[in-house]
Amino acid sequence: MNNVGETFLASAIKRVKYYKELGDKSLNQLTGSDFFLKPNETSNSIAVIIRHMSGNMLSRWTNFLTEDGEKDWRNRDLEFEEQEVPVSALLEEWEEGWTCFLSALEDLTTEDLLKKIHIRSEPLFVIDAINRQLAHYPYHVGQIVYIARMIKNSDWQNLSILPGESAKFNEEMKKNQP
Repeated sequence: MNNVGETFLASAIKRVKYYKELGDKSLNQLTGSDFFLKPNETSNSIAVIIRHMSGNMLSRWTNFLTEDGEKDWRNRDLEFEEQEVPVSALLEEWEEGWTCFLSALEDLTTEDLLKKIHIRSEPLFVIDAINRQLAHYPYHVGQIVYIARMIKNSDWQNLSILPGESAKFNEEMKKNQP
């Protein structure tokens, strides 16, 4: 990679894949009813967060360069209504959204980064739209991780460096560097 645009796109794709992986590892620890548990009355269930993220990804990243990112066919309000759907359907929505997002990112060129797109009629540079979603999606993945961790409690399989293991982890990282 010899230019900033290529480096930015590669970095964005790497980060997107990382956050999807965190979400995947969290969802894989859950069972059916876990997806629908609401921590309290004003919180969303993991199912709602999945539906919202997928709806947002499909709306924003379908025909990304040529259409407004808020599609007429999207019903954002419905995404936040609790609905009993099979977990398999939720996981299909999850994959569909991420696939749409990653495919659109992978199709971009460095020349696209300074093009203008629109989200809800607001003009944005492509690079800004990417950064906007790199803040939005990890926010929701963090919610999924947090709720899943509460649900699993002592059965939670940690996704990060275990407490007290930072020095050991850092040493391993140093060993693996060229």
